[in-house]
This record gives sequence, C-alpha cells and structure tokens, in this order.
Amino acid sequence: MLNKLLKVSTYLLLSSVISACSSTGFGDMFSNYNQQMQSVKAAQKRGDFQQAISLVPLRSEGDGTYSLSLLEKGRLEYLASNWLLSQENFEVVYQQVREQEQAAKIQISRGVENVASVVSNDNAIRYDIPYYEQSMLNSYQALNYLNNNDLSGALVEIRRANLVQNKALKTNQQAIEESQQKMANKGLSQQNLDSRYPSQNNVIGNVKNGFQNAYTFYLSGVLYEAAGQSNDAYIDYKKALEIYPTNTVLQKDVWRLANQLGMNDDIQRFNKHFAGDITQPQPTITQASTTENSSAQIKPTDDTSLSSETSITTSGQLIIIVEQGIINSKQEVSFNLPLYINRDVRFYSVALPIYPDQLQRYPGLSLSYQGQQYHSEEIVRLQSLAAKQLQDQMPAIVTRQIVRLVAKEQIRQEMARKGGDIGNILANLYNIVSEKADTRSWSTLPDSIEILKLDLATGQHVLDLNVNGIKRTITVNINQDRQTLVTLTSIDKYTNYQSVNL
Repeated sequence: MLNKLLKVSTYLLLSSVISACSSTGFGDMFSNYNQQMQSVKAAQKRGDFQQAISLVPLRSEGDGTYSLSLLEKGRLEYLASNWLLSQENFEVVYQQVREQEQAAKIQISRGVENVASVVSNDNAIRYDIPYYEQSMLNSYQALNYLNNNDLSGALVEIRRANLVQNKALKTNQQAIEESQQKMANKGLSQQNLDSRYPSQNNVIGNVKNGFQNAYTFYLSGVLYEAAGQSNDAYIDYKKALEIYPTNTVLQKDVWRLANQLGMNDDIQRFNKHFAGDITQPQPTITQASTTENSSAQIKPTDDTSLSSETSITTSGQLIIIVEQGIINSKQEVSFNLPLYINRDVRFYSVALPIYPDQLQRYPGLSLSYQGQQYHSEEIVRLQSLAAKQLQDQMPAIVTRQIVRLVAKEQIRQEMARKGGDIGNILANLYNIVSEKADTRSWSTLPDSIEILKLDLATGQHVLDLNVNGIKRTITVNINQDRQTLVTLTSIDKYTNYQSVNL
C-alpha cells in the first residue's frame, strides 16, 4: 500500500515538474538567474571579457531565457571590441522582440508557458525584454555600427531606440493600472502590497518611469549632428534635457542649436532658466602654436580674456561617454501575504524579486588639460530605471503568484487525497523548492552613464584622465567642425576606451 501511494504521489509530482520544464531549463526553475551570473560578473569586473562570455549559461533557441543570454553576450562582446559578434547577437534579439510584439503569436506561444509557470514559478515564462533594456540594445547596436564606420546603420538603430521610448510612453500607465486592478480582483490591494514589500525608493530616486532614457536621446542627437541633421538633433537634445534638466552639457547643446536654428521662443524660455555661463557667448578656441600636439588649447569655460598674441584656429568637438560600474542583479525576498483562498484568509510565503535599495556613488570622470579641470555629468542611472520598471511590474508579478498559490494548493490536496501523507509531504517539499523569484535581467549593463563635452583645436591631443580614482592618459584626434566620440568604460579597477571620429 505504501509503495502504491508513493508511486501515485511521484507520478503526480513528476507530471508537474515536466510541465514546468517544458519551456525553460531545469536549473532555471530551481536556481536564481543572479546566482548563475555571479561568475560572469566577476570576470567582467576583472576586465576578462572572453572568460565572462564563456561563462554565460548556454541556452537553446527554445529556452525562455535565450534572448537574455544573447543580450549578455552582446554586451560582453562589445566590451571586448568584438563588434561584429556583438552586432550579430543583438540583431537576433531585436528580431525576436519584433516577433513577440505580434499579439496573436504571443498568445499562442505562451499557452504552455503560462501552464508551466502556474505549477512552478515565473522562471518558466519567456523573458520579456523591458523597454529600458530594448533602448540600450539599440544604443549598443548603434555604437557597433559606428565602430565599423557605418553612420547610416547607427542612425537606424538610434531611431529604433527612440521608437521604443515613444511606444512605452503611450502604453505604460494603462498597463500599470490594469495590472493593479487584476491584483485587486485577486484580493490584494496595492496598499497592502506596499506595506509588506520592501521599499526601493532610495534606488529609484526621482525617476518617473522605467523607460525614459536621456542617454539614448543624447546619443541620437550626437549622431544626427554628425549626419548634418541639426533639426533632428535639436529635438532629441531637448528630449534628453526634459529628463535631465540640470545637465549642463545638454543645456549647452540645446542653447547652441536653438540659436543656430533661430528657435526664438525657445531661446527666450531657456534664457530665463539657464545660468549665465550657458547663455553667454563662449570664448573662441585658440592655439599658440602650429604643432598638432598638446600645444592646442581648450576653450575656457569662464570669462578669462584671451591673450592678444593668440590666433583664431579651427576646432572640433570631443564627446566622452563614461560607463561606470555594473548594474546590480535582482535579489530574492520572501515574506507572508494574506490571501483569500476558498473563502478563507490564509498567510502564504511568497518569493519576489527586488533590487538592493541603495545606489553606489561614483566620483565620475575628471579631465585635466593645460591646467584646467573638466568633469563629467550623469545622464542616466540604469539601476534606477531597472528598479522603477520592477516596481511597475510588481502588481502583475504578484497576481501570477496568487494564481500559482491557488493551483499549487489544489495539487497538494489532490496528492494528499491520492497519496496520503506521503503525497502531502512530497507536494509541500515541491512547493518549497519551486518557490523561486524570477531574478532575470540584463545583468552586464553599466550602472551609471555620464557625459563630458569639450571644444578642442584641430589636431592630436593627449589628455590626462582620472576616472573613479584611476588615472590614465588617452590620445584623441580632432577634425575641423567634426565630432570625436570616446566611449570610456570603468568597472572596478578596469578602464578602457574606444575612439571614433564622426
């Protein structure tokens, strides 16, 4: 009799496990993604990107985490300067996103996934790439094209990044309200959830939503200027400024193009809000020597008068994008929620994803040149966008969790009825082991991105940098009336840069 009960219980349990594993790996269901990525991120911090790539867990095309693994590899290949490989990975992901956006296909393909997640956890669901990750995908793809001297390809990608943000702006609020209502229909109010779910207010800060990214708009403006499309550049610089209104790099670019394009209404408005050093005419770059090296002088940012011995020279722009740190991975937090099941109020333990509620502080980039100091300014905090996006997703996550708890309770009762105490014990053990939060996210992204912009005389310049306490020297070439784009990566003690003349 005991053996019979054991066989029945084991059969019922295995049926549930097989269903849960149909669209995801066995390891994904019982171990958190952040744990799987720890060795990858450790190698990334050391600057050993090839090792990091080799440590990214292998996924098949049918795996629900396949697209996320390609994002991780694409980012790491980019850092390793393998731009073509990075480009290939990102293109596959982009095509998958396009396919998933077709509602009919999403509903059909998710039938098995939804059944699987009901008896296991959210790791059984295909990973949907959130909007902020989509815009970063296109931004990195644009940089891949630039590093392969393809400005037109880069412009296509940056337009895609902007479309992502525009689409999110139209649909985000309605999606949040609908998910909150569905959660309320399951018997849990937003207020009740907020009272038990740990706060992420410190990491979210003043971010209004989880998708508006000033960096992608700024990069778009830079590329439009490089292509001679000043009107388009002006529009995107203004969008970036709306998100980061105190960034003086953005203020200067908006003010410069507003005057260049004759935007008189904007000029009057900006004149009231910008500081005097932004709106006053900037001193002309001078050069005291005809050599191409460090004798060229940077344009002063104050009102220091120029020597009458200097002469006017041609100039270009140096733009430095500073990527700092690595974004935190999601963690798992467990707590009890009061839920109405079969007309009874019972407390159930739930496991939910969360980000640590603190932001790392970065000194940023300090650039020294000919006795003057220049400092980078933050333009996006991806960690804050990620936390806000998770906060907005939480009602939908909790609603799925409630459905899952009901289903698991029904399975437990069935196993207890057919398998007796053994079935009950096995079911409870399975429920405990399978209660795992979905901690998947693009974990190799930078934490923070800052920008610095200078006007330099044409020629070659040797610049002394101090980024987050690490000193190094870089050499850049400035062309007349053109932009030189430097992307600088700073991860722990690792620093490196790439330079492209636009």
